[in-house]
Amino acid sequence: MTVSLRIEQLRAAVEGKEILKGLSLTVNGGEIHVVMGPNGTGKSTLASALMGHPKYEVTEGMVTLNGEDLLEMEVDERARAGLFLAMQYPSEITGVTNSDFMRSAINAKREEGQEISFIKFVRMMESSMQTLEMNPEFMHRYLNEGFSGGEKKRNEILQMMMLEPSMVILDEIDSGLDIDALRIVAEGVNALRSADRGFLIITHYQRLLNYIKPDFVHVMMQGTIVKSGGPELAERLEADGYEWIKEELGITEEAAAPDEEKSFQIPMQTKSPRI
Repeated sequence: MTVSLRIEQLRAAVEGKEILKGLSLTVNGGEIHVVMGPNGTGKSTLASALMGHPKYEVTEGMVTLNGEDLLEMEVDERARAGLFLAMQYPSEITGVTNSDFMRSAINAKREEGQEISFIKFVRMMESSMQTLEMNPEFMHRYLNEGFSGGEKKRNEILQMMMLEPSMVILDEIDSGLDIDALRIVAEGVNALRSADRGFLIITHYQRLLNYIKPDFVHVMMQGTIVKSGGPELAERLEADGYEWIKEELGITEEAAAPDEEKSFQIPMQTKSPRI
């Protein structure tokens, strides 16, 4: 299977306000693409629109995942097809343990009668948690309940490692992490890097790229990608900010919708998976 996420002239709106304004991007298997940009330029909107957040209406454009029309799929169908989103603000779910959630998610991707055995699942989860230096007790805690910001982010990477998606979107996975946690999260990402998997990483900071080397770096302003390059582009942004890009392109207002991305969470709206 050829792994690819192709976005062509994507436009998306929330409550009648257009946020994404003709964005095009292709991520192939084996590639790591990083999207950077000031607040409010549409970065998290892009992630949410791709995953199927009901708040965001795609008004124009085309998106395919591994050759299939992504926009025609429900949220759970997108996940089953291989798309994974590590959320900026993971939800807390009382009454559902981390292990029950993960086993249900894995079985939801499998055919009936092919569910993962309990012993194999436990071994897989323990191994992944060891890689991420997570306390084994987190297997039995309710999903994200009482987790620190850093623990929630590690838990998102744990889910990524267990589900082994073909296309990964990381929405500011580095926010709120100290240096040690950042290194561990990055090691989890690097461990899954392969020709059969692509990454789209949204971040504000170059520091994550000290641990994860991207193939391509893109700058978003005004709801679209205005500049692309290699790792050196992120280094210049860290040193000089975004003003030089605005001056170079004659951009006076970079935001697509000021403050529109600050506080929402993606609701857990999907079909019930098999345990």
